[in-house]
Amino acid sequence: MSTATNLDGSFTLPGTTITVNRMGYGAMRLSGPHIFGPPKNVDEAVAVLRAAVEAGVNHIDTSDFYGPHATNQVIRRALHPYAQDLVIVTKVGARRGADASWNVALSRQDLIDAVHDNLRNLGLERLDVVNLRVGPPLTPADLSLEEPLTVLAELQQQGLIAHLGLSNVTAAQVEEGHRIAKIVCVQNLYNVVKRTDDALIDALNARGVAYVPYFPLGGFTPVQSSVLDEAAKQAGATVMQVALAWLLQRSPNLLLIPGTSSLAHLEENLGAANVTLPAEMVARLDALGRSETQT
Repeated sequence: MSTATNLDGSFTLPGTTITVNRMGYGAMRLSGPHIFGPPKNVDEAVAVLRAAVEAGVNHIDTSDFYGPHATNQVIRRALHPYAQDLVIVTKVGARRGADASWNVALSRQDLIDAVHDNLRNLGLERLDVVNLRVGPPLTPADLSLEEPLTVLAELQQQGLIAHLGLSNVTAAQVEEGHRIAKIVCVQNLYNVVKRTDDALIDALNARGVAYVPYFPLGGFTPVQSSVLDEAAKQAGATVMQVALAWLLQRSPNLLLIPGTSSLAHLEENLGAANVTLPAEMVARLDALGRSETQT
């Protein structure tokens, strides 16, 4: 794989010395089918991680409930001892059932156990960033963050966590989180069509807080897909690259974590940092989000 020369700039998490390239890597796919069990080919998973870091990626998103445990174990096998500038961001707040189900795990003991699981399987003494994941997949839950976030803040005071973030949360929960602890990043569902968080992104940018969109591509209608296809053809890029490039141009506080278990797809994803979309194309893509909001 060729080394990327541009990962579209860097971003420093607020109040920290942590600076990451805006194009990162999401490790969720480095596990078995349905994000359960070990990867089919461990050696290939290791190769993808090493290629990402070699290309300049220094932000890896993971969780010990991927697998569970399997993804973090692959990360440790591939990259430990970790480069000094590598930032590993993990999530807690869920656990996997024996039937591969996703279950909420926000009790005090759940969170303590999850932090220690991440530490053990990643081979770390302190986690760089821990996101409190709230709610079922894709949609936030209407609950207070006070109890679970306070637990994580205590673990932070104990030296087990450096920084805290939130995942799958509403704007109101972000405000609540800021009152409880210093929040350096928010990770929510967002892409060129799913634009519920437009106002939140702008508010976080004003505060210097990172926003990390997940599922940047997917769920498009045929009409929406045709617009993306046309944009990709015009840009001389793939549809995925256009969707990622749109995110990079959306706001300077967006940090991307596209995931893959394929070296070819990794190169494609990272190549999105070299795609510049002209203003007219951005306007056409922006219209996709507006039409989604109106339906």
